[in-house]
Amino acid sequence: MSEEEQPRIIKKYPNRRLYDTEKSQYVTLQQIRELVLEEIPFIVIDQKSNAEITRSILLQIILEQESETDPLFWSASYAIIMLAPTAVFPNISAKA
Repeated sequence: MSEEEQPRIIKKYPNRRLYDTEKSQYVTLQQIRELVLEEIPFIVIDQKSNAEITRSILLQIILEQESETDPLFWSASYAIIMLAPTAVFPNISAKA
């Protein structure tokens, strides 16, 4: 993998702040959302545990967007998302 293909590292600190290590500055969830929209690869690392928490941050962004006046999804789409793992891979549980 070349250097330009490396994902940007965002660190989440215990004070809930997100830090973009490439730009050396704190960022907001809105700025993380912009990375997604611009298709810039990134991962979010919990600074304390060193665990990758990208999915959690993306879900938080979706939750914030859904609580606004212009939601991303309609109600039925949530059921589809929840059923997708078992529909695509019937031999695994939805928890996997």
